[in-house]
Amino acid sequence: MGIIVRAETPADCAAVAAVHVRAWQVAYAGIVPDDVLAALDVPARTAWRLDRLADPDSLFHNLVALDGAMVSGFVCHGPYRAQELDGGPLQPEVGEILAIYVHPDHWGTGTGDALLLAALDALPQSEVRLWALADNHRALRFYARHGLHPDGLRATYRPHGSDVDIPELRCTLRRG
Repeated sequence: MGIIVRAETPADCAAVAAVHVRAWQVAYAGIVPDDVLAALDVPARTAWRLDRLADPDSLFHNLVALDGAMVSGFVCHGPYRAQELDGGPLQPEVGEILAIYVHPDHWGTGTGDALLLAALDALPQSEVRLWALADNHRALRFYARHGLHPDGLRATYRPHGSDVDIPELRCTLRRG
């Protein structure tokens, strides 16, 4: 049947939250503190997703990948959030992949490729950016295969409930 990518619906939120939590726990083991990974909560993440999805003014779009009837991954995309670094407004002339996660059982199946390509197709901007943890080498290789390479900008990410700053890299794709 193949991988189907479509818009996320409220009925998907619990499954997406479960994918999100499990992907973090596996992909970020040894990068993000263990206590942060252990504290990730599917019901809380589900409620957060439902709130975000219900916002009619949101400029961010969520897509899910289905393997049969099962949600195997998701991606969120929209305008670049420059305010994350400098307090400025959104930069709609630049696109951003805000999040892309695939359940570890589906790594290497083409799910991530399908999600990333769908998000890139949906973003009209000639420049697309994303942030990745500097030590997440698997993800950085994946992004590079799709033309997203570190552009020299670095920052740190502090997980909620942690006092640890984790280095991250901005990756950029310039098209046409």
